[in-house]
Amino acid sequence: MNELPNHPELPSTQPPAAPLASAPESVARAPVRGPSLADSLMRPLPLAVIALAVLLVAQTWSSHSRINTLRREMATSLQKGNEINAETASLARDVAEQSKALQLKVGVLESRQLESQSQQLALEQLYQDLSKSRDEWALSEVEQVLSTASQQLQLAGNVQGALIALQNADRSLSRSDKPQFITVRRAIASDMEKLKALPAVDLAGVAVRLDSVIAQVDTLPLVSDEQPLLPAAPVRAGRVQAQHAAAAGPAGAAAPAPLGVGERMVQTWRNWTEEMWDDIRQLIRVRSVNTPDALMLSPEQRYFVRENLKLRLLNARMALLSRDETTFSDDLTSARQTLEKYFDTRARTTQQAQSALRQVQANNLSIEMPTLAESLNAVRNYKTKP
Repeated sequence: MNELPNHPELPSTQPPAAPLASAPESVARAPVRGPSLADSLMRPLPLAVIALAVLLVAQTWSSHSRINTLRREMATSLQKGNEINAETASLARDVAEQSKALQLKVGVLESRQLESQSQQLALEQLYQDLSKSRDEWALSEVEQVLSTASQQLQLAGNVQGALIALQNADRSLSRSDKPQFITVRRAIASDMEKLKALPAVDLAGVAVRLDSVIAQVDTLPLVSDEQPLLPAAPVRAGRVQAQHAAAAGPAGAAAPAPLGVGERMVQTWRNWTEEMWDDIRQLIRVRSVNTPDALMLSPEQRYFVRENLKLRLLNARMALLSRDETTFSDDLTSARQTLEKYFDTRARTTQQAQSALRQVQANNLSIEMPTLAESLNAVRNYKTKP
């Protein structure tokens, strides 16, 4: 309840006192009456009470209205609070589930992180074990290149490959631009000059000639493939025409006298014996052969002779590319002997093949290849320096 407002003191309702001298007279003259209702109401004290009562009623009504309004607002707030609490509880459940899922994911991530950390530690350890300075790596690479080039140079005689390897090694060292590499680069330059001073051998051209001979092997005629000559009929016909021309004499001369019976018989006998001799010469052929077994090759043996010749030439080609002078010379000698023994050396194609093999065999492959020891020693000595 609100406190009552403070009011100023009400004026006294008692009438002012009359003079004492006149009091007995007025009392004796008029009878005494009580105050009327209107007068009572018009007095200040009742008015104040009434005003106070009205204020109390108004205050009570206003307070009641405010209390009802507050109750409604409170009910609405409580309802909203309940809804918010329900939503909050639902969100809390969702957050709890998400938290569980996140905890699982975090656990997986932590395990993976541990694995990655262990792998990183292993890689760092491996890197520390294998880590070297840039110069050491460059020297190791140059040493590997020079070692491979030296092996190729000694085994296969690959001069161009060795030169390219030396040039790449020098270029790799020149990129570092350090004066400490001058000794190594000087050794590499010396080996390059040695390789450039070697006599050039046209291995590709020699290999091409061998390939052409190998391609002609199937077309080369064998001794056993030779066929007998045709009859010399055109020779006899030419001889008869010459006899008629001799009998006719020079142009413009007088016609010869007819032959007698005896002369015609002699001429007929001579022609008949010459024709018989020509036929007999076609039946018998005399030829000098150093290897008689070459004339009696079967078709299967002919095939193997050609294949054996191809294999010899292919072996010679491989020996040429590997600069094996001994094997190259032996295979070419065996191929030439096979050509002379089993093939017809009077044929033009056989002669061309023999000439090509002689030119190929004339190439000198026994060239002493220099080593790259100077460059390799320079690199290794620099690496072993403290």
